[in-house]
Amino acid sequence: MTHTAAPDDDPLDLLAPGLVHHIVNTLRWPGLRPLQEQAIAPLADGADALLLAPTAGGKTEAACFPLLSRMVEENWHGTSVLYVCPLKALLNNLLPRVETYTSWLGRTAALWHGDVTQPRRKRILRERPDVLLTTPESLEAMLVSVNVDHRVFFSGLRSVVVDEVHAFAGDDRGWHLLAVLERLERVAGRPVQRVGLSATVGNPHQLLEWLQGASAGKRQKHVVAPQLTADTAPSRPPSGDVQLDYVGSLANAATVIAALHRGEKRLVFCEARRDVEELGQALRARNVTTFLSHASLSLDERHRAEEAFAEARDCVIVSTSTLELGIDVGDLDRVIQINAPNTVASFLQRIGRTGRRAASERNCLFLATDQPGLLSAAALLLLWSRGWVEPVVAPPEPRHIVAQQLLALCLQEHRVGDRLWQEWWGGLGPFGPAAQPILRHLVNEGFVERDGELMFIGPQAEQRFGHRHFMDLTAVFTAAPEFTVLSGRKEIGTTDPSLLTEKVAGPRRLLLAGRSWHVTYTDWSRRRCFVEPVDSGGKARWGGGLGRGTSYELTRAVREVLLGATPPVTLTRRAESALEVARNDGADTVHPGGTLVTRSERDTNVRWWTWAGHRANATLAATLSSVADPLQRPSDTHIRLHDDLTPHDWELAVTEGTAHLCLPSVDSRALNGLKFSAALPTRLAEATLGARLADLEGAATVLDEPVRWERLHRG
Repeated sequence: MTHTAAPDDDPLDLLAPGLVHHIVNTLRWPGLRPLQEQAIAPLADGADALLLAPTAGGKTEAACFPLLSRMVEENWHGTSVLYVCPLKALLNNLLPRVETYTSWLGRTAALWHGDVTQPRRKRILRERPDVLLTTPESLEAMLVSVNVDHRVFFSGLRSVVVDEVHAFAGDDRGWHLLAVLERLERVAGRPVQRVGLSATVGNPHQLLEWLQGASAGKRQKHVVAPQLTADTAPSRPPSGDVQLDYVGSLANAATVIAALHRGEKRLVFCEARRDVEELGQALRARNVTTFLSHASLSLDERHRAEEAFAEARDCVIVSTSTLELGIDVGDLDRVIQINAPNTVASFLQRIGRTGRRAASERNCLFLATDQPGLLSAAALLLLWSRGWVEPVVAPPEPRHIVAQQLLALCLQEHRVGDRLWQEWWGGLGPFGPAAQPILRHLVNEGFVERDGELMFIGPQAEQRFGHRHFMDLTAVFTAAPEFTVLSGRKEIGTTDPSLLTEKVAGPRRLLLAGRSWHVTYTDWSRRRCFVEPVDSGGKARWGGGLGRGTSYELTRAVREVLLGATPPVTLTRRAESALEVARNDGADTVHPGGTLVTRSERDTNVRWWTWAGHRANATLAATLSSVADPLQRPSDTHIRLHDDLTPHDWELAVTEGTAHLCLPSVDSRALNGLKFSAALPTRLAEATLGARLADLEGAATVLDEPVRWERLHRG
């Protein structure tokens, strides 16, 4: 049935009458928001869709109301709708709302993720809720579990809602999600409608096509984004709501936060867990009611902080990106950003936390603690002021996810036909014929065994991934090997093991949850340490994975700022003064006419100032290997060249490089961070990582630009 509403029709007429009754009388809404209105017809028709709106834009209701109405109209039975989120905390937060909406129609909703108890899971399997809120990893675990009859449980599946779809699409969780969705469609025996919910992205139509997976181009699809037609920069608040200040240190940032906006609820974002801890401790020392949230705090610790923050008034919560997505922490007055996030998209999510109350405006105060932080913030705000948002692009060559999926399918089906396995993914890109070399390797190395034309899990897979009923196989991402920190029986969080092994003078102390702790005992075999509270002296540290560096676009925007561009936001006098200092300091590294090669007076320290971002510079260093210093680690801004470089050598290298760009070389030790790389041939694992470290387009652009040679008049 096609539900095409005439211009004068009320969109509510397409919803179930019981639902409309509660929208009007229980929620007491005067009407639906534009996104909610415009989503009804395409979702009621069964089309795949991407619903775009800023944070708190009503996306959950825009998806749920039409799907619940279809559930009633078409008499769906069993678990017919999956609501998939990237974070368990987000699922926990959404459950009460979704339970309320389903109850209005006599339907049910339930939650399934790693923290759900076994008795609750048994009840879910027995009673099959109409809507199941879950994660992709939990879906995979259900598909491979001997305790779940997945063909029965998913037999009624009709639609999947993917919340924060942009958070999936930009990394390997997106490939994993697509592969699991293809397997679910085959288990259900029918096409499954896909609905993505997202904040503003730079390429919405491509993102929806990505979400369609193997069905791209075969099914109806609609991007529903009313704000895009009204304003090319929909998430930009009026000027004056965004301010940039330079404070010079984290301690000074604490002083400013403690002095400003007293009596208000403030959410402060930091880019590193260590900064969250140090800023939290500094704010508490200034008698500010402060709560903390980051990934290395225990779930209980984070829940307590988020609940207390939601109920408090005059307080601050300091967080990494864990509170960037749609978890509700109550009405906020202010968002404060220490330095700058890595993307404009992250900034849009964060500023979207404010301005939810009537007559309030969205706002964000940037506090730069050093010169790089100031330049990054100014560059990001420059791009934002132009309405630019990063396109969401899936990482290339997900061969390790292909290996994982082949093994997971063997677990799920017990026996898989060696000529039929591709059908499970419907021809989805990397899971089709391109996967043949990976499958051969899995067979040759004993990860998969054959019996005639059937394949099944082999001894090598049992040995490497078979612990705890193959839980390691369903966890797609490798967690850092951290130590659990306990005070008595209470888990505080986790810390980097180097803090427990480095030499220290005096007692060993940690900083965690904004408090200092004295380490009393370390259980090395179980990776646990026991602590007692102390007044001060704790240190915080966490190891980082393979850094992505700054993008081409953001690094180029920094170059623009150094050349004189200023974002159209409110700059404090301190920020203006610090920007002038930064421009003077960087004057020898930028030129409006192209890139610069600089050489010191002693003919040493030759650098090519590309301002191309880390991945483009890594690509350029590999491509120009004859003239680039082989021992360097490329930065966002420049590449070191040989001291004896001549213009002739340079021209030859650039001419050859322009014709043949090279992927960055990969240290074999870096493969340890690529989970399931052990199930790949080494050459394919290295090629996968090399492709992810590269920016071929950015490198090609830089090679085409004019180059100026300058000698610096200082040592």
